[in-house]
Amino acid sequence: MCRLRPGVLRRCRGGRTVSVHPRPSGLHDFSHREGRVPESNPENAKVVAALRAAQMYYMHDLTMGAIASELSTSRSSVSRLLAFARETGLVDIQIRSPLDRGSRLEHAIHTTHRVVAHVVPMPQTISDVDRLERVAMTAGRQLGRYIDSNMVVGVAWGSTVGAISRHLVRKPTHNSTVVQMNGAGNTQTTGIDYASEILHRFGEAFSAQVQQFPVPAFFDDPRTKDGLWRERSTRRLLEIQARMDVAVFGLGSPFAEVPSQVYIGGYLDAEDYRSLSADGVVGDIATVFYRGDGTFDSIDLNARASGPNLDRLRRVARRVCVVSGVQKLPSLRGALAAGLITDLILDESLASALVGVTAPAPPAR
Repeated sequence: MCRLRPGVLRRCRGGRTVSVHPRPSGLHDFSHREGRVPESNPENAKVVAALRAAQMYYMHDLTMGAIASELSTSRSSVSRLLAFARETGLVDIQIRSPLDRGSRLEHAIHTTHRVVAHVVPMPQTISDVDRLERVAMTAGRQLGRYIDSNMVVGVAWGSTVGAISRHLVRKPTHNSTVVQMNGAGNTQTTGIDYASEILHRFGEAFSAQVQQFPVPAFFDDPRTKDGLWRERSTRRLLEIQARMDVAVFGLGSPFAEVPSQVYIGGYLDAEDYRSLSADGVVGDIATVFYRGDGTFDSIDLNARASGPNLDRLRRVARRVCVVSGVQKLPSLRGALAAGLITDLILDESLASALVGVTAPAPPAR
């Protein structure tokens, strides 16, 4: 056992790293003078009990039976306390094996593309819907490592980020803001309900203030956008976006088996598709499009898009891209060529395709 930084106990064994956070954020009425957490509050009492159970189980190697005896409770209650500790971020478990194929792919991606990759292992035979769900679950558990107090977090709505929002692990922060990166309205809907549900989940998970961006995803006329961008109420939101510390996004793609929201939600018409094809577009981030070589200048539709200019996005310190499915390979390569990603969470098959490694054949039935 070793104390790596104040407030975190970490133990490594058999390729598994377990971190237990003895003084979790979000507890009510913490008394610094007395150096303890009052247990009169029911929420605090549950956190304290879960913390004690986690320390005894993960740090002291006690069995559930021994913990139950020490806490004067049942084994099933101990099991629930341990589950609560994992779900609320009191316990953080990582598995790292030098024999893991994913680790080799992560190293190859970092060497080639200079991004930090997290490869999610899964069988080739899994459906793209389940593939997205597993990647989103992993991303939901990872994001707490990137998001902290006093941060502005940009969120781009879409199929992938919507899935991530359902798997976020609660991590209370202070003075943090979640801001919508692009508008969601079109000729059929304002998009407010769809985008606000995603943003609300992020705000709830990180105890953050939520700032929506109630504008169309694409304007009919670039001059209308320019005029609205000069309004003080809109400028306030654009200034918040300009202060983003973390941006979280998926990659839109017209090729994916799980369709990207922008391509199925009534945002584009036939003329828009012809324009994108003529401009050689392979994907988008927050409804701003780019080509396979990473360029995005002179793409007509971008003049009408409400998402952040990709030059501005590149100035965000941490840019977390979550993507799944080999059909999104052209979109991913284009985004990497543009330098739009610092942290990448993706499935094993897509990672293999990205680095040119032949994926292992599925086992014979």
